[in-house]
This record gives sequence, C-alpha cells and structure tokens, in this order.
Amino acid sequence: MKRACRLFALCVAVAALAGCATEKHTEVRLTGDPLVDGENAIKNGPARDKVLWEYRTALAAMRRGQFDLAKGYLDDAIARITSVYGADAAAKKSRSTFAAEAKKTFIGEPYERVMAWYLRGILYWRDGEPDNARACFRFFFNDAATTENKSWASDYVLLDYLDGYISTRMGGDGSEAIHRATAAAKQWKPPEFSTNANVLVFIDYGFGPVKFATGAYAEQLRFRAQVSHERNAIAHIESSQGKAVPYDDLVFQATTRGGRVMDHVLANKAVFKSATDTFGNVALVTGAALTTHRETQVAGLATMGAGLIGKIFSSAANPAADTRSWDNLPQSLSFVAFEVPPGSHTLAVDFLDEAGRVLAGQSRMVQFEVLPDRHDKVIYVSDKSSTPQTQ
Repeated sequence: MKRACRLFALCVAVAALAGCATEKHTEVRLTGDPLVDGENAIKNGPARDKVLWEYRTALAAMRRGQFDLAKGYLDDAIARITSVYGADAAAKKSRSTFAAEAKKTFIGEPYERVMAWYLRGILYWRDGEPDNARACFRFFFNDAATTENKSWASDYVLLDYLDGYISTRMGGDGSEAIHRATAAAKQWKPPEFSTNANVLVFIDYGFGPVKFATGAYAEQLRFRAQVSHERNAIAHIESSQGKAVPYDDLVFQATTRGGRVMDHVLANKAVFKSATDTFGNVALVTGAALTTHRETQVAGLATMGAGLIGKIFSSAANPAADTRSWDNLPQSLSFVAFEVPPGSHTLAVDFLDEAGRVLAGQSRMVQFEVLPDRHDKVIYVSDKSSTPQTQ
C-alpha cells in the first residue's frame, strides 16, 4: 500500500512539473503610429514576433515613401524566414505536441511570405536592379516553404507576369512565365507587353485576410475577408491612363491552394489532446472505483496516478492554431506600365467601388521625374499611402 502511495505521489509530482513551465512576456505599448509601434516592437518585443513586426513596419514605411527603411526591415525578415524554416529551435518545438503554434518564431503563412518577396522585388526594381527584382518574383515559385504540400501549383498572376516581363525586357525568353500568368488569371488577363514603357506603377488596395481559429481546441486555422470598398483602380499620367485591375487577391491566396479551397487543421495535436483527456477521465474514474475495495486499492491508486498524468498531458498539449497575422496587407495587387517623356510628371490613382464609381477622398497623387537615361521609373502606390508623395 505504501509503495502504491509513493508511486501515486511521484506521478503527481511529475505531472505537476510538466505544467509548470513559464515564459516571460514583454509588453509592447502601442501608440497608433505604425512606424513608431513597429520599431518599438522590433527592438523590445518578443524575438518570436520580430519578423511579424518587420513585415508590418516595412509596408507602413513604403506607404509613407520611406523606401530605404522598408528595405532594411524586409532584408532582415527575408534572411530570417529563409534560415528559420525547418531549422529554428522554436519552430521545431512548436511542431511538438506540447508547444503552442503561437510560441514559435513567426514566418507567416505562404501568402505572407510571398508578399515579403514581392515588396522586396518592387524595391529592387525601383533601385534599378530588375534582375534582382525578377529573382524575388520567382522565389515564390521555387520556395519549398510556399505551400504545406509541394504538389499544389502556384497561381499568382502578377508574379509570373512580372517574371516574364523583366525577362523579355532583358533580352530573354519570358513566354513560359507569361503563359503561366495567363493560365492562372481568373477575371482579369494580364496586359500585352509594352516594350517602350519606362514608368512602372505598382498599386495595391483593400484589406487583406484576417486569421481566426475554430474547433474544439481552436486547432483549425481559418481566414475571412474584410470589407473592402476598393474593387478597382485607374491610374492617370496626364492624358494617359491605365486600369489597375486586381490581378491577384490575397484573400483568395490565403484560402486556397492551387485554386482549391482549403482549411489548415492542426489535426495531430487535437487528436492527442482529446485521446489523453479521455484516457485520463476513464483512468481516474476506474482508479477511484478500485480504491473502494481493500484488495484492489494498490491497483486503484496506480490507475488514478496514470489517469492524472493523462489529464496533465492533455492540459499541456496545445493544438491552438497561430492566428498572428501581417494585418496591414492589402487585398488586391495590380500593375500598370506607361511610356512617358523625360521631365516632371504627376501620377494620379483613383480607387473605384463595386459600381465603378470613384471613392471620395481615396485618390492618391505622386509627383515624379523621368530622366532621359531610359532607366525604368518604378512607383509604388497604395490606397493607404500618404499623399501627395514625391518618388
């Protein structure tokens, strides 16, 4: 009897230790200014959230025309996500049964990682490095981390189109990439090449997807669209204009793989939690029943100890999905090319609602200079950009 009691006490102690791990939390006070908050979180927040805040802050900087600041954050984030995936200790730990997904180093879902490369490609092209821009636009296609299952084919229209566009302008063969872009296009087909275009305008608008969790243990990661009034856009440079249609939709990319609707379910952890919890309940009840009889008390205490361990393990198992999100992403990505003579010019972008009406107060203006050296002038505009800007 004493031996059984000692065994039961040992089980209790071991189980208690399993649930005692604590973690220090760093509080980041938010001011509402995305650059101030982002820089503060990057410096003082949890290391596991650094890439998340670098994503957010880089995009906020681009919208304010602070492109050098954005480059620094994107470069660091990209360096981290390429080295972290599959190698980071916290990421490996999070894939175990007892670590929460939200405790791992954040690298983002596929659509978030793709956007880091897409934005960095824009900045490379803006700096006169179209070859490096093309490498960024291609990375989504070659990155094994882009999907949970490599059998899913990528279907980003704009990234393939830009790959083919740059390849052709550099004297190569971009036909295969253009074919992929055209095949992936849903409502809007990419435009014909303009080989003489020298002003290249990247436009995004709307609100990106929101993550949330469902399921008995919040193990199912799902996505929903936010309300976006911007459904289309028109770019004007003096008398020239181009339609900035939504070639790619990040809500679609978040909720599909290869065009097929999907939900990301962390099934293994949820099954383990349910099984160990059920085992614990059964063992505790059975053990309690056995202890009521003198001849089965030893077996009853041992069974109760095993049940207690099962309950503690079930409690420690954390299948909850990671709902941390790059929350200032747009919904729609677009691109317009112009042929413009050297000199000073003004770009105006009007954002349109579902009925094709210009949204009041949403137009953006960019003043820019075209030099006679024939180098591409690359401009980035968002419906959330500061206006007017000089680029």
